[in-house]
Formats: sequence, structure tokens, C-alpha cells
Amino acid sequence: MSEYYVCTGCALLCDDIEVETENSKVKTVHAACRKGVARMKGCSDHLECTIDGEKTDVDSAIAKAAEILRNADKPLIFGHGNSSSQAQKMSIGLAKKIGAYLDDTSSFCQGPVIEAILQDKLKTCTLDDIRHKADVIMFWGADPSNSHPRHLSRYSYFPRGKERQRGWEEDRTAICVDVRKSETAVICGDNRFYQIPVGGDAEFMDALVSALSSKVPKTSFGFDAKRILELANVLKKAKFGVICVGLGLIYSLEDLNPLFRLMDKLNEVSDFNLMPMVGQYNMRGFNQNLYEETGYINRVKFNSETGVAEHGPEFSVVEALRNKTVDAALIIGSDPLSSLPLSVSRYLAEIPLITIDPCRNLTSSKAKVTIPCALGGVESGGTAVRMDGVEVELKKILETENLPDAEILRKIMEAI
Repeated sequence: MSEYYVCTGCALLCDDIEVETENSKVKTVHAACRKGVARMKGCSDHLECTIDGEKTDVDSAIAKAAEILRNADKPLIFGHGNSSSQAQKMSIGLAKKIGAYLDDTSSFCQGPVIEAILQDKLKTCTLDDIRHKADVIMFWGADPSNSHPRHLSRYSYFPRGKERQRGWEEDRTAICVDVRKSETAVICGDNRFYQIPVGGDAEFMDALVSALSSKVPKTSFGFDAKRILELANVLKKAKFGVICVGLGLIYSLEDLNPLFRLMDKLNEVSDFNLMPMVGQYNMRGFNQNLYEETGYINRVKFNSETGVAEHGPEFSVVEALRNKTVDAALIIGSDPLSSLPLSVSRYLAEIPLITIDPCRNLTSSKAKVTIPCALGGVESGGTAVRMDGVEVELKKILETENLPDAEILRKIMEAI
């Protein structure tokens, strides 16, 4: 009987992956998408243990990292989305011990939606619920055909489910709302694609709420009212509806109030849930772990004496770097020099920087200390949390000399 593994290529955490290995490397990956195959085959450029650009052993690198963090007045710990839940909890403990700023990528992407879900302000469901029950699926500002390639085939549109035996077209309706005609929009079809202008999401939501209230919808950009009424009629008839929220929607909204209004109205006339289209495989896990510890999902600063966390926008990685309020940084499984604006991230090169990562990247090239770690879900196990909040166990496929990130963080904490 074949053994199945979990893919850590994205937050779907597909658990039906078969792997063939050869010479301590992943040779072939079956069932995974292109992102999953690339992830499970590992780094093209492996990170090495260094201090000031010179190769060293892992114990020396850990000792130097501990020294940097111990001597810092306001250290920053950032990353976590590509780490196991065990590593995330260890990072939270380290942040409490040294009084660090602690943040992850959710502070500038899906964070507000996940926080609202954890606070029971938005109704949600599991991916399995979508596969077995959903008959109307809206992709709003999301293009899973590229961001989560198996989303449509495994969960949301094409598969047959317990209550959706006939699958796509006959038993499911897929709708796309976006500023451009994405590959997902093409699959939904022209009659189910609603193209809106950049920044028009909130207005389109309010127009849809009007249509759901049997009022004539109006928009300043002149969207066809008849089409909005037709869309409202489809949504009203849904037995189990889902809105898959992508970054296109998140970045368009100044706050979540338009989304709250739409979800409230949809659940007056039908049954609708929301699914955050989380990218990194365990970003949701970090949000939940930090929420359980502090009541916040990101953007915190700990008091090293009391262990109490403060929360605010000034503690986000973006503001901390922009305002130059931190004096050292530990980056775990992330590459902020590539993902953040250079005007913000260039400050990382001016302060002592530590990176823990399986792969070499732009941030590691500027680091004072680099520590390679095992690749999660391939070279180390643990647990992670899918985009829907379901915990998944990760199994190790390959042996490696590199320590898991949780073990590295434990050793750093012991050395401080």
C-alpha cells in the first residue's frame, strides 16, 4: 500500500501526495501541482551556515545568533508562514523571553480576515465542507488556478461530493469577481465573470447588498444593474455558498465593513461561508497559535519582564522597519528583502540580521548569521494548519543533517 505525504507548497496542504526518492533526494512527485512539485524537490540553492559570510558550524552560528538577540534592545522576529506549528510556538516563547517585536506576512495580507474568523465575526467552513456541499462558489480577488492550482480540482469546483454527485456545471456554479480576466475567470465563463475597476470592490459589494434586498443596485462606475440583480438571484438560491477571498479583495478594502455587510445579508437570504485564500502553508497556524497565546494574530511586542504582549500597527514589520525602531532581526523562512518595498526593507541590511531558512535568498545574502534548517514536510515533520483552520500532521520524507527550525529556535533560546 502506498504511503501518502502532505505537500507544503501552499495552505491547501494536500495530503494525497506520493513520492519516489533516490540518493536521499526526491526524484518524482505524484498528484502534486507544479508548486507542490517544486517545493517537495527542495532548494535549488541550499543555505549554508555562516557568520559574516564565512562558513562555520551550526553551534557557533546558534551561539552568535543568541548573542545578537541578547544584546539587542528591540529585536524583531518575523516570518513563520513556512514553519511548523512547533517552531512557531518556540518563536513566540523566544519573543516573550527577549521582549521582541513579533510579526508575520498576514499583517499585510490575509490577517484581517483570519482575525475576523477567529473572533467569530465571519462565518466559515472547512475545505471538505466545500467539496461535499458547496453549490455556489465565488472567487473574489482570487485566482486559485495559479495561486492554489489544486483548489478547483480537489475542493471547490470540479470534484464530486457527497451532496454534489454530478460535480462541476451540473451541481456547482463558479463565479469570479476580479479586476482582470484571470485563468479562474475563464473557467467560470463570461456569463459568471464580473469585471470591476481597481478599488471598486467595496462599491460592488454594497450594490450587491442592495440587489439582495430587492433594490435597484447602483455603482459610480456604471456596472450593468441587470447583471448584478442576476448575480443576486443566483446567490439567493444557493444551498451552501462560499466566498473565497483573495488578496485582490483584501488590498482593495480600507476595512472589512463592506464584507461584513455582504456576508450578513447573504446569510439572511441563504447560507454562505467565507474561505481566506491563504498562501504560505502555515500562516494560518501562526495566527491561531499567537491568538491563543495573546488574543492577537500578529503585530505584537512582548514585555520581557512580564511576558505581556502589546498590539498595534506600530509593531508590524513594515512600520518597525520604516521607523527604524528595531535594532536586530531574526527572519524565519521568509524573504522580506524580496517581498517588501526596498524603501522599507533596506533597513534590514543596516542592523544585525539572522536568517533561518532551508534555501539561500536575497535576505540571507545580507545576513550576519545564516542557519540552514530542514525543509518542512520534506526533511522534518510536525504539524501545520490549513487555510480552513484544520490541523494537519506533516511526515518526514528525507533525512538531513540540518536541524528542524523548532530545534534551532530552542537552542537559541537556551543560549540566551
